[in-house]
Amino acid sequence: MKKIFVISILLAGAWSCATFTPSPPPFHIEDIPQAVTIRLTLDQRIAADEAWSDLKTGRTDQAGRIIARMGPENPVYAAALGYLDFAIGDMAGAEAAFKEALRTNPDMTPAAVGLAQIYESRGESDSLFGMYREILKQDPENRWAKPRFEALKNNLAADASSKAEAALGAGDLEAARKAFLQVLFYDPASVRADLELARIYRRENDPESALLHLKAALDLKPGDKALLREYADLLYDTRNYSQSLDIYQNLQGLDPKDQDLARRIEDLKSKLGVFEVPSQYQAIPALDAITREDLAALIAVKFSGFLDKPGAQTRIMVDIGTSWAQKFIIKVASLNVMNVYDNHTFQPRKIINRAQLAEAVDRLIEVLKASGVEFVPLVDPRRIRIADVAPDNFYYQPIVRVVSYQLMDLSADRMFEPERTVPGGEAARVLDLVLRLAK
Repeated sequence: MKKIFVISILLAGAWSCATFTPSPPPFHIEDIPQAVTIRLTLDQRIAADEAWSDLKTGRTDQAGRIIARMGPENPVYAAALGYLDFAIGDMAGAEAAFKEALRTNPDMTPAAVGLAQIYESRGESDSLFGMYREILKQDPENRWAKPRFEALKNNLAADASSKAEAALGAGDLEAARKAFLQVLFYDPASVRADLELARIYRRENDPESALLHLKAALDLKPGDKALLREYADLLYDTRNYSQSLDIYQNLQGLDPKDQDLARRIEDLKSKLGVFEVPSQYQAIPALDAITREDLAALIAVKFSGFLDKPGAQTRIMVDIGTSWAQKFIIKVASLNVMNVYDNHTFQPRKIINRAQLAEAVDRLIEVLKASGVEFVPLVDPRRIRIADVAPDNFYYQPIVRVVSYQLMDLSADRMFEPERTVPGGEAARVLDLVLRLAK
């Protein structure tokens, strides 16, 4: 018994002489970023390093004494206090301290890391996701936050995607739309989410939003034939003919045998007046006097977006087979913008005068009005007096109307010069004025 007692005394003495080694905290303490360190004085830096070392090794008592000596004037004080509260289990105090640290020093990454761990402990996924993003804004390659952010992002996106697919399958477009938007919040690179949102918006008759999401999907997956075709089809349906034609032609280059694509391209070219415009068209503005075929081409090309509807009737013309402007002539004649003579001739190479230009412009305006375009005379037609065109002249009324819109001018002595030929530049300017009013 005496021996056991002695051993017990010796063991007790040995135990009393042993040094207690605390355990590191069960959470991550981020190092103080260099952007903050360089703003510290030497004394502040020494105190911060000591406090951080004690916090990381679990010496909370020593850390608390150092933090108390730091005082709030030290830029790392609030973050250090947050970790101290975290270590002793005061989560509310830790959260408040970390938020104060970020309010005064937005680049204090350790405070954001501390908040993230508090949100994680509470299971607050959305707050945690946002805090990870804030950390990675400051430090894109943060070794602690980056893998956690990726894992959380994938989990949240997958969960939102499952909800979206279920809603879509049930025909609940509103719930599906909200869920797919949530997918994009978590994962902006989700082609599937953008594509399905485009389809939902299209069904909801919101083409602008549909085009926005289809464009986003294409930016993520450029060159995808199926996406390009869907984008082009939507552009076509929303009457963005020029853009859709460019995409269809690119697709045709990838698949020249697609007959449906070829038909769509020809339809678009017809709507836009795109007939592989010959070099003669480009030369019109420089001509001293234009012909009827020149005028037909100018009207058909400049107003292609307005004259895409089918003509009122098919006109038989026996003399346009060799005209470079044949397709333009057919378009303007079918809409009665320019007349066909009783003997079924168009006389494409006949030089026109100002009176004939006025008549064509007047007819063009009537066609545009029928399409819903509003034209308001700038001068009361009843006040217009023309010295060289009598009221009983065949062209008098068309001339008065185009003058009332101030599309063609009278001279100072009220002369219209109806017989004068029309240079290409003048004809183009008149039609450009009409186009400006139409828009």
